[in-house]
Amino acid sequence: MPVMKKPVAANKMSSTGAISRGRKRLAAKSETSENGGARQSGRPRAPEVDDAILDAALEQMAEQGYQRMSFDSVAKVAGVGKATIYRRWSSKAEVATAALSKRIDSEPQLKQKAFSKEALISMLGAIRERLLQPNNMALVGTLLAEEKQTPELISLFRERVWHRRSSMIRSVLEQGQREGRIAKHVDLDIVIDMIIGSMYASYLRRNTIPADWPERAVETIWRGIGTVTV
Repeated sequence: MPVMKKPVAANKMSSTGAISRGRKRLAAKSETSENGGARQSGRPRAPEVDDAILDAALEQMAEQGYQRMSFDSVAKVAGVGKATIYRRWSSKAEVATAALSKRIDSEPQLKQKAFSKEALISMLGAIRERLLQPNNMALVGTLLAEEKQTPELISLFRERVWHRRSSMIRSVLEQGQREGRIAKHVDLDIVIDMIIGSMYASYLRRNTIPADWPERAVETIWRGIGTVTV
């Protein structure tokens, strides 16, 4: 007797796939409106198309790597024509840089906090959440892999992501030194690299960053930098 296959329930569909299909439909509709059937000089660009292209570029960089990413693959994922991408960016490096800038600009700013262990734990918790968002860790690996061939990508990440995060943590640590709650001889560069870098190391080891990792990291490092109990 033949075995009947059970139909796949609708709620089993991947939410990522549904989002991707919705993005394609929106981009295709906006592209048609933008082009008006034929490209008209002076017609404004549709932001929905820009977003679809840049989101697709980030997805392709994270999943396929920069070298394998192409205008063809980005156009397919975004649901637009390749010519639509060329009208906006003339090279793969330009698309990748624009996509990375968009991702960076969407990152919420860490809020300035008064000095305390709790403040550091809170800031690290916010960084952890960002790192664990889909494709973020893979994207960092792609940028490092392209450091020699396309150095502007990792430079952008260093200047606008790492520097932003480390500067906010440094400001809290410096306040602690001024208040005499962190020893003056402590090398803050090392402290910052240890507490942020430990989360990257945790991900490499476990394929995740435990929810309590920010607290564990700060508590461990605190024993070597604090002068009083906070």
